[in-house]
Amino acid sequence: MPRTTVKAPEAPQEPDASLSHGLKQRHLSMIALGGVIGAGLFVGSGAGIAAAGPSIVVAYALSGLLVMLVMRMLGEMSAAYPSSGSFSAHAERAIGPWAGFAAGWSFWVLLCTAVGLEGIGAAKIVTGWLPGTPEWLWVALFMLVFLGTNLAAVQNFGEFEFWFAALKVGAISLFLVLGVLAVAGLLPGTDAPGLANLTGEGGFLPHGTDGLVIGLLASVFAYGGLETVTIAAAESENPVKGVATAVRTAMWRIAVFYIGSMAVIVTLVPWDAKAVVEKGPYVAALDQLGIPGAGQLMNVVVLVALLSAMNANVYGASRIAYSLVERGQGPKVIGRVSGGVPRIAVLASSVFGFLCVLLSYWRPDDVFPWLLNMIGAVILVVWAFIAVSQLVLRRRIEREAPERLVIRMWAFPWLTWVALAGMAAVLVLMAREPGTRTQLYWTGGMTLFLAAVGYARQRVRAPR
Repeated sequence: MPRTTVKAPEAPQEPDASLSHGLKQRHLSMIALGGVIGAGLFVGSGAGIAAAGPSIVVAYALSGLLVMLVMRMLGEMSAAYPSSGSFSAHAERAIGPWAGFAAGWSFWVLLCTAVGLEGIGAAKIVTGWLPGTPEWLWVALFMLVFLGTNLAAVQNFGEFEFWFAALKVGAISLFLVLGVLAVAGLLPGTDAPGLANLTGEGGFLPHGTDGLVIGLLASVFAYGGLETVTIAAAESENPVKGVATAVRTAMWRIAVFYIGSMAVIVTLVPWDAKAVVEKGPYVAALDQLGIPGAGQLMNVVVLVALLSAMNANVYGASRIAYSLVERGQGPKVIGRVSGGVPRIAVLASSVFGFLCVLLSYWRPDDVFPWLLNMIGAVILVVWAFIAVSQLVLRRRIEREAPERLVIRMWAFPWLTWVALAGMAAVLVLMAREPGTRTQLYWTGGMTLFLAAVGYARQRVRAPR
């Protein structure tokens, strides 16, 4: 198996050269480490446990394998061609401008909507501590803070994410240590649960394979956010080294933080406990251990995870939009750079995100659910573009510039095809489930619309 290296010739010049390169290696390293600990892990995993029971560990393992393959493919292309457009730029290079247009703008809509959702989630936590204060006011405050950090130099984004990630990594690492000690019966004041919670209450598969499928779908979308490091790498001092480090460590990060924590939770806490969904699985597990104040402390960590995701998504959305405009795929005004920062793109992304928040209050029964359904399967669309792009670009790089293959996809092309088959299987499962079928249809409609617009633009711009 070929090893990942970090020595490579200077990457080809990309059209985002006017951006600053102020992110340091420590920023990228922590963004890569903390980026895998997303809000979905803390907030969304409770519903997955309630559906799949202890088999949620299998669900996270299966989806984690798919994510590892996607990250390896994306890392291979991003190390060869660093760009703030990441997979969108790769899709354009490999497939055509229409593909870059569809992948980029669909992801931009996803990130901006996620900014709003994360702001709402963070505001709910704060209003739980300060009842009577309006949620929208807290969301507006969070949006203004991260608008300010992203309008300033990119180092500000890097510093925020560095400390956010450090807190998340420290908290979940402490949780895992306490959990493992409790499982082993070594934590004072607690008894080892043994296999009671894994085999009791309906067994390992309490809802059968249908429950496992629901858990699998929930786990797939909990991994969102891993792409940010390949976007940020383009503004770092050493893009190739940053991408290589992130990809090389992706496997153990997913195994420890996601699969490990799910295993600890379902061993400590009965999967059907109401607190798993109502309080969240991490808070429920700490409460089960009887550690004073631990549940509220974990709520602080969840708040930090949500704020970190807001910050990262404003950044990622602005850079994707900037890259699209630089490649002639959007309004030129969005691509203006001042002080090494695409400030109009930052502002546009933040405004769209706050508009989503307002829609959740103004039109909670029609427009807002429609928007959520439209972005429901975007991450799978992006992953499919990544896999197809890698199939095309790998052959091209081998033929034209093999020295740029400092990161190589394992067992190419077989594992790339395995990843594509896995994505197709997830889409089929989504079509089977009533709760996700609508998301699949609306996301598919948006993707086809954007692809058609991109193709029309490509035909108009083509030389005659």
